[in-house]
Amino acid sequence: MIQRKKKRTAKIGIFAVIHEIYFEQFEGLREKLYGYHNKLIEVVLANEVEVVDFGFIGNNQNAYEAAAEIKKQNVDFLICNMISYATSSVFAPIILSCDVPMILTALQPRAKLDYTNANTFMQLENDNICAVPEFIGVANRLGKKIYDVIIGTLYDDEAARTDIAKWCSIAMVLHDLKGARVGLMGHTMEAMYDMHTDPTAISAAFGIHVPLLEIDDAVEVYNEVSEEEIQAKIKLIDEEFDMPDPKSDPITTKLTQADKLQAAKSAAALDRLVEKYSLTGLAYYYEGLDNTVQRTLASTFIVGNSILNAQGIPMCGEYDIKTCIAMLIMDRLNIGGSFAEFHPFDFEEDFILVGHDGPHHLAIANGKPILRSLKKYHGKPGSGAGVEFKIKEGPITMLGITQGYDGKFKFVIGEGYSKSGPIPPTGNTNTRGFFEPTTKEFIKKWVMEGPTHHYALGIGHHADELVKIADILGIERTVVK
Repeated sequence: MIQRKKKRTAKIGIFAVIHEIYFEQFEGLREKLYGYHNKLIEVVLANEVEVVDFGFIGNNQNAYEAAAEIKKQNVDFLICNMISYATSSVFAPIILSCDVPMILTALQPRAKLDYTNANTFMQLENDNICAVPEFIGVANRLGKKIYDVIIGTLYDDEAARTDIAKWCSIAMVLHDLKGARVGLMGHTMEAMYDMHTDPTAISAAFGIHVPLLEIDDAVEVYNEVSEEEIQAKIKLIDEEFDMPDPKSDPITTKLTQADKLQAAKSAAALDRLVEKYSLTGLAYYYEGLDNTVQRTLASTFIVGNSILNAQGIPMCGEYDIKTCIAMLIMDRLNIGGSFAEFHPFDFEEDFILVGHDGPHHLAIANGKPILRSLKKYHGKPGSGAGVEFKIKEGPITMLGITQGYDGKFKFVIGEGYSKSGPIPPTGNTNTRGFFEPTTKEFIKKWVMEGPTHHYALGIGHHADELVKIADILGIERTVVK
């Protein structure tokens, strides 16, 4: 399996709240609650994130001190541990001054009280829910938002652990959006109005910088690629791809050695480009003149892009930076993120083919992806290796990022299913996408939301996380159903 270039991670701040007079009134309560707090930290750490523990906050003065430390630590996400009852004065300064998304956890140590032996001490140990209405109500009065409250038990509660894991993944998305460098190289494909995007608007909405690259920046590193780098890529291609004989499409042939060599050299050049410009991702399109290195290079990125997608560096063609960002979000959720669009319906079996002729996320392929030589790229100049595969069977999620008349961004989100069956052997990725209530009704609703014609395609049903990410970013969103 192709490994990520950069591990998914996030920096999560955790603090517990308490009405500190309880510690004076009930001997041993402090130690008990600290044990429960450490257990929550252990649960969060199981999701491969970094945790900064800000300890217990029991009065308003402590809250101001904690807020200053939270800002200094530059965390991506905050968890307020409702360890017992606390007044909202221990939390208000934090939510007011820290511009960090926050959730509450109200996880009781006991599933129920031991009513025969119950006492005030036991109640305070399990009073996690008591102050939740106060905290959320006060957040609303302050014009701030609590994005979720996780209610359940601290031990052996799989639903609570799943919710925490989802929020850790969301934090990983936020971590990698912040300061990401998603490059643009070349120009918008002629006449695709939906591809045009203002880089400053991208920075404002997502906190991303957009390096503007020239095709000659890629040519420069291409000319520096060594024979050793090319051979390493050929070895990887041989290990990760099948190269079968052609089938029904006359523009495909068995992958030629020349196309494999060219794909390997272009892939090695992309590695150098990513490293030289510290790219988190890249959207590009360039045609160039016939028989020039610029055309050869720009038209043979597909294999290298697909490998980079699997390594956590989203790459997409047709200069579509909006979909590149959607791919980045999906990748950091660990659900893939292939570059996709709609292909023909099958009205008899009620599905639609979803795929593209460009880069795909090899980590979500159903089996080994296929490489074919294409005599021509339909609708574009050039020829060379094309990547063909179906994504894994089961639930799928689509994320399209579009813009309205006012220029504001919007998430268009949908869920469906990938099912088995033949796909066209065209050297392009295609998956059989099934949607409810019928595929035709779903697609009509999708297109009426005004999306771009591209979207990111991932595995599993993750509309809930995508909605939360949109809300945190302050971006309009709709879930098509």
